[in-house]
Amino acid sequence: MESFELLLGGFAEALTPVNLLYALIGVTLGTLVGVLPGIGPAMTVALLLPITFTVPPASAFIMFAGIYYGGMYGGSTTSILLNTPGESSSMITALEGNKMARRGRAAQALATAAIGSFVAGTIATALLVVAAPAVVSFAIAFGPEDYFALAVLAFTAVSSVLSRSVVRGLASLVLGLAIGLIGIDQQTGQARLTLGIPQLLDGIDVVIVAVGLFAMGEAMYVASRLRHAVPEVVPVGRAWMGRSDWRRSWRPWLRGTALGFPFGALPGGGAEIPTFLSYAAEKRLARGVAREEYGKGAIEGVAGPEAANNASAAGTLVPLLTLGLPTSATAAILLAAFQQYGLQPGPQLFDHNPALVWGMIASLFVGNTMLLVLNLPLAPLWARVLRIPRPYLYAGIVLFAALGVYALNATVVDLVVLYLLGLLGFAMRRFGLPIAPAVIGMILGPMAEIQLRRALAIGAGDVGVLVRSPVAVVLLALSLLALLTPVFRRLLARRAPAAVAHVPREED
Repeated sequence: MESFELLLGGFAEALTPVNLLYALIGVTLGTLVGVLPGIGPAMTVALLLPITFTVPPASAFIMFAGIYYGGMYGGSTTSILLNTPGESSSMITALEGNKMARRGRAAQALATAAIGSFVAGTIATALLVVAAPAVVSFAIAFGPEDYFALAVLAFTAVSSVLSRSVVRGLASLVLGLAIGLIGIDQQTGQARLTLGIPQLLDGIDVVIVAVGLFAMGEAMYVASRLRHAVPEVVPVGRAWMGRSDWRRSWRPWLRGTALGFPFGALPGGGAEIPTFLSYAAEKRLARGVAREEYGKGAIEGVAGPEAANNASAAGTLVPLLTLGLPTSATAAILLAAFQQYGLQPGPQLFDHNPALVWGMIASLFVGNTMLLVLNLPLAPLWARVLRIPRPYLYAGIVLFAALGVYALNATVVDLVVLYLLGLLGFAMRRFGLPIAPAVIGMILGPMAEIQLRRALAIGAGDVGVLVRSPVAVVLLALSLLALLTPVFRRLLARRAPAAVAHVPREED
């Protein structure tokens, strides 16, 4: 009941004319940038992060909520019309969505993606309202050793899940932890890794890291593989769905929501696994015409994964807001946005800034509705945006990123750091290192260090204090499991062919 009253207060904050305008700007910008090929929600939020510096915190996070959901939806448009997923979670949408578009059903594919996103986002946000206070009440009892174990779980889970190999994920994490060490040590006052540059004594701003690794790195990587031809875009009519499309879509929407929300809330769960599971489930449950259309453009293969994708976005906000734990690249950028305003997500955020938190949650309902109203009639317009030549597009991204970062402190050092991080982001993409662990390591690294030192100080230097709490033991065990799971999976994959090869054949 208390959560419902707080949510009503959040609606009072979100429905003010100024915040409604910011929500509209957020969903429009998020969709506009998210529609562009190769730009996922994480890069969208990172790229638009600098434009909120002069906006009040509550309005800024209402705008970010719109950007987040808009960017999630925009990726489906690129996948359906261009067969170019903006992120890994949109790959499944491209499988059936692009085939639907090439059969002349682009409008129906975009419509089921938009309505499925609305349904899943609304249900998942309602689940967020219920789950967040319960997690907060549990997290209040956390000690420093528990928070350190939680950070370790985030490091290992993201490093092992969001990369093709554990080694590459951990290498990316180490880079992020090293970037987080730059600046003055808060306990000893010693300068670390500053190279004698005074501007680095306060550390590197998280906005510069996010924009450099994501936006600049992606722009350089795409430029290195650029083809000047304008991509072929499938014509789009008015987005609509017939009666049979509705009948075939509503169950996948609900099943996708049920899969997406819990996976989004898990450390390292992300949106990739539930979208794959949703696609597999819908393919298995398909009957009649749907079974025949799978692989040729089945609407269920768009409806289910898109619902799972957007439900996982709301699930991601549960650990982010209640524990300060980012479980995806986009959540890491949102955490950077909180720190930009001097706020630390966690249990105390709900006590000290309830209007901001509940206003942001309420704005998810508002932004979802705006997205539906915007995207159904404007689908043909978004398709025209895709005709922008890539050289102009990525030159604009580099210019916009540089202007936004320079506006932070008006120093050339920030620009040099931005371009150096952009080169690092390019190199990481070139050699297959994931970006998300580096960003999460940079943001959570200092927090983990502080909590580790506090725990050791309380235990008078005894390392055993790190495993005295049952919560810490469980979290560290889960971290070990996250590291070992890919190894076990690889061993089982090797043994399976060997076992098949040694099966004795019966003599005739």
